[in-house]
Amino acid sequence: MNKKYKAAFITLGCRVNQYETRAVKEAFEKLGFETGDFSEKCDVYVINTCTVTSESDRKSMQMIRRARNTGGKDAVVIAMGCMVQINPEKSAKIGEIDLAVGNKDKISCAQKALDILKSKKREKTVEVSDISGKRDIDSAKITGSDLTKAFLKICDGCNNSCAYCIIPKARGSVCSKSVPEVKSEVETLCDNGYKEVVLTGIETAAYGKDINSDLVTLVESVNSCEKLARIRLGSLEPTFINEKSIARLQKCEKFMPHYHLSLQSGCDAVLNAMRRKYNTKMFLDVVRTLKDNIRDVTLTTDIIVGFPGETEEMFRETVDFVKKCGFLYVHIFPYSDRAGTEASKMKNKIDAQTKRKRALALKKAMLETRKSVISGFLGTEREVLVEKTEGKYAFGHTDNFIETKFENTGKKVKKNDIVKVKLKGFPESAEYAEAEICEV
Repeated sequence: MNKKYKAAFITLGCRVNQYETRAVKEAFEKLGFETGDFSEKCDVYVINTCTVTSESDRKSMQMIRRARNTGGKDAVVIAMGCMVQINPEKSAKIGEIDLAVGNKDKISCAQKALDILKSKKREKTVEVSDISGKRDIDSAKITGSDLTKAFLKICDGCNNSCAYCIIPKARGSVCSKSVPEVKSEVETLCDNGYKEVVLTGIETAAYGKDINSDLVTLVESVNSCEKLARIRLGSLEPTFINEKSIARLQKCEKFMPHYHLSLQSGCDAVLNAMRRKYNTKMFLDVVRTLKDNIRDVTLTTDIIVGFPGETEEMFRETVDFVKKCGFLYVHIFPYSDRAGTEASKMKNKIDAQTKRKRALALKKAMLETRKSVISGFLGTEREVLVEKTEGKYAFGHTDNFIETKFENTGKKVKKNDIVKVKLKGFPESAEYAEAEICEV
């Protein structure tokens, strides 16, 4: 490539999308592209779309239009991912894009973009491969990350059929990378300076079901990577956790004492309507098993408020359950209709004002449990991976995922350092636990 072209990338949605955008970006770089900012004039704009809600579709369209407006008529605008996979016919009618590809075809974007730039003739192309049935995982790999920690896709697809979710239609059934492939990718990341990896997928806990393996076996293999310091996992179905899996994971000294368990509701009636595979008793048993068996473990979760048919009493059950579980943090999502899902056809929809009110009430309860959890660790010493430095302060997460802020004056602590700190306090208005450096 004689001319230096510039490509910009933007990601909507999940960590798997972030991983895939990074893989596509590296594919562009291998062809000689420079990376530009999405807000500046570039030759190519790549939008990795999300379609989990109708709002996600709206944001994807907004970024597509923004790319065309910024790049002008000569720029190549590419939409890829879930929105395209779900609705290729609609994607073909979007005037602003030159190329639309589904989830299985993302890595091909780089060469196709170069071909379009070199061609004098512009024809819109839509490529969406069939992802139904058993299949191999795509060839995406990364050598680096845009964050201090590296999110690594270990599997794709989902075998669940939750009433509110369209992602199984966008991603297909579970398909996994082999254990040696994942370990090799981790070793490459470590060689490039990364100390922490987060093994993630659409349904992380289902890893290996298609290749006669399992998630714990993968963690055990990755734990043997000499240069690696920390292993974390993406969101897990609570049914994955049992005393046997915990015992094996505890033997992996690089595995961090933090679990993100997907809850969605603290009311059994709502969980049943959502078609989740557990109830609150089962979930609470998992929580107690983790806390009884893992020293200093912390838990985070996701909850949807305002699911169709959720009464005020049902919502109060969720609030009480959050307090009972003692989460470090809760990601709160007001329910959003998604056409094509079972939930979108349900009656007794909750109005936007009520959903906002419930989200705020749940956040208040979550902040109380968060303060209680962090208060229990005040005065203790923990290791922190430094994720950023600003002025005289450094920021990062402890091994058990407590966000910390500490003075860096004279310490010369840098991003990606692992330092030992003592947790000192957690003010009412703070996002971070305050700490002081004990050891660099």
